[in-house]
Amino acid sequence: MRYLAALEQHRHFGRAAQACHITQPALSNAVRALEEEFGVAIVRRGRQYEGLTPEGERVLAAAHRMLHEREALRQELRSAAEQPQGGLAIGAVPTATPVAARFAAWLQARHPRLRPAVRSLSSTEIETGIDALSLDIAFGYTDRLSARRVEVLPQYTEHYFLLRRAEVPGTPRIGEPITWHDAAQRPLCMLTPEMHNRAIIDASFAAAGAHVSPAIETNSVLTLVLSVVAGEVCSVMPGALVALALQYPELQALPLTEPQVLTPIGLLLPTHARRSLAQQAALKLAQDGQWLAHAAAHSGPLSFAG
Repeated sequence: MRYLAALEQHRHFGRAAQACHITQPALSNAVRALEEEFGVAIVRRGRQYEGLTPEGERVLAAAHRMLHEREALRQELRSAAEQPQGGLAIGAVPTATPVAARFAAWLQARHPRLRPAVRSLSSTEIETGIDALSLDIAFGYTDRLSARRVEVLPQYTEHYFLLRRAEVPGTPRIGEPITWHDAAQRPLCMLTPEMHNRAIIDASFAAAGAHVSPAIETNSVLTLVLSVVAGEVCSVMPGALVALALQYPELQALPLTEPQVLTPIGLLLPTHARRSLAQQAALKLAQDGQWLAHAAAHSGPLSFAG
């Protein structure tokens, strides 16, 4: 079951086998053994991995439930409630990965026997992962979750900036505000259309009466930053990413106004399964006032004061 979950995550027999620390033939044989046990084809086979059959999707859903229960039970048997140990799968939308990384570091510092694993995923992948129990918690957009079996704990609010190369060396790291309409006149590197953050930004430009045709598109937040560093484009990004981008001394961020766009980010947890001790520890940290102040300070305009 664990090998099947790894195969669907990595979508490649070789990479899945490597992640499980076994050989590729051993993983393939294990999947075939599952197929023989249940009497159905689980994997659609071709020259490369082509996904799961409908029956395979049902087996995968059962695998996630079993693996989640196994990990929760193992943590209960091996851990004290105040010192949990074991794994914690954390998903994060790309723009929230800096805050998710800080959260994982805080959690591991409080509970040294925990092993958080942070993965950058799309909103759709996060929602699927929470629902299927392949993710334990996630940082994601809360405006998409009305019909989901998920608990939401508000964490921080995204504020948006135009990132550009400073026109004069030594200018303040945070410049004067710029309207969305004026920002639309710049050549921009933007996330690709399937990313939810791109939909937020497109809607903000539309609200300002502007239409943008990006000069560069990418699904990588790192490319957003490096394209501004190396090229002649600007980019629109939330404060958590700007805080990292401003480590490049040649860059400057301008707060975006008219309209002011504020997007809530929450910690997401499944509600349809027993919570492991690691999930309980994460839930406790997510409600800690000191952590919430830290998250807010590294995601909004106040983090750039001075």
